[in-house]
Amino acid sequence: MKIYTKTGDQGETSLFGGQRVAKTDLRIETYGTVDELNSCIGLARSHEPEKTIDDALHQIQNDLFVMGADFATPLHKDSKIDRINQVHITRLEGYIDHYEELLPPLTNFILPGGSPAASALHIARTVCRRAERAAIHCSSHTPVNHDAIVYLNRLSDLLFVFTRAENAAKSIPENRWKVR
Repeated sequence: MKIYTKTGDQGETSLFGGQRVAKTDLRIETYGTVDELNSCIGLARSHEPEKTIDDALHQIQNDLFVMGADFATPLHKDSKIDRINQVHITRLEGYIDHYEELLPPLTNFILPGGSPAASALHIARTVCRRAERAAIHCSSHTPVNHDAIVYLNRLSDLLFVFTRAENAAKSIPENRWKVR
């Protein structure tokens, strides 16, 4: 199978189920941003974060592929695809709870940075927030899986917690924001 099909040369693509839509469609923007987020997480993983964080990020990358298919498949379609659900959200909450117990309480805003892995995770966090905004915008025009939006909200929180945990594991102090 060739990588190019030429079916998108006129600015359209297909959703799962065959419906043709403009490449500027909100669904395409949403799952495209989720794909970008997945790439950012892959970049963070290439910087060799702590093993348990890397294992969690690997699972999250798989979840994001499920999410991409979820956004690419209209809710009214009778399809047999997996969708993001409460199980995925609960897993993220478990990671957050676990790592927050290991970290000192947060008393200041933290400036992005630190180790290469933590810095890449900060970028992933901001892309995750953009994916969440895109999903919310999309949901105001077409029905989408609400659990996917909740997942993105939890994931951005988790990515922030991972930046702190990664810097702590590497003994890199947090760079606290100070008003001058």
